[in-house]
Amino acid sequence: MKPTIICLTPVKNEAWILDRFLQATSLWADFIIIADQMSTDGSQEIAKKYSKVILIENKSEIFNEPERQKLLINEARKIEGPRLLITLDADEMFTPNIMTSPEWKTILNSQPGTIFRFQWANLRPDMQNMWMSSFLPLGYMDDGNIHSETTKIHSTRIPLPANHQEIILNQIKVIHFQYTDWERMQSKHRWYQCFERINFQWKSNLDIFRMYHHMYAIPSNDIVSIPKEWIDEYKKLNIDILNVNFETKLWWDDKVLEFFEIYGTDRFRKLYIWDVSWEKKSKIWGEKNIKLYKDPRTLIDRIVQFWLLKSQPYYPSRNIRRVDRIIKRLLKY
Repeated sequence: MKPTIICLTPVKNEAWILDRFLQATSLWADFIIIADQMSTDGSQEIAKKYSKVILIENKSEIFNEPERQKLLINEARKIEGPRLLITLDADEMFTPNIMTSPEWKTILNSQPGTIFRFQWANLRPDMQNMWMSSFLPLGYMDDGNIHSETTKIHSTRIPLPANHQEIILNQIKVIHFQYTDWERMQSKHRWYQCFERINFQWKSNLDIFRMYHHMYAIPSNDIVSIPKEWIDEYKKLNIDILNVNFETKLWWDDKVLEFFEIYGTDRFRKLYIWDVSWEKKSKIWGEKNIKLYKDPRTLIDRIVQFWLLKSQPYYPSRNIRRVDRIIKRLLKY
């Protein structure tokens, strides 16, 4: 039997790109399950316009990736019969060869329990170039295994049963739009860094910096042009993948301000999140006591962070890592 193709997507204020995602995903998915986590930007209203969407609510007030994935998977398993689960975020879409590539037939004919790995194609802000990154387990021919992941952030999206078969897809890529709106990406990464500092106290501030500034260390040889056929094939379907809706008021900023209110700014002074004025950000969000958001960094903090930023393009060279170890040991970074 041909499996029912179900896309699983968590959403939190993704109106900037959700229409395009749903247009593209509706081409190949039988159902698109959207778990919306109390969006305030009209994301739910956009989702309701699409006939293939099953809209459910994620009422949790905390960020917990495994729990939201379980919510999506459990909803998908209400659909009877064989199921192919594809897990995409709203800022991701398949390349337009998804329906014509022989790899798609391979996926549809795979045995239950098979994992499918797809490679990210990260579009740059110029919308002309991109770089490729790792192969991620984003597809799963459902066999009923539980999703046992427990890590709150950057966890796997699908069950990974023991001794599972795995297929790596080389023709079908996932176009990743996160970096097309650079300011939005930076805002999100500032929030990620604060979340890491709160929830993973054993992590060093320096390692957190390196992780969330990896995009500044992409070798120039890895930057390639976006294949013209991706753009042209989607244009034939009235989908303009180069049209980006930039946001001016970023909800991630508001969440960082909430962290400051709860934990104080000093807890986050060793993170590289002070490249913006949080006093100005607080005014945008209607905060009155802007002194609560004053930059708490010492001169040493500023020097270390200057080093981290300037050295990032050369990371992870041996000499840079040596200096990093010294900074971690002597300055407790």
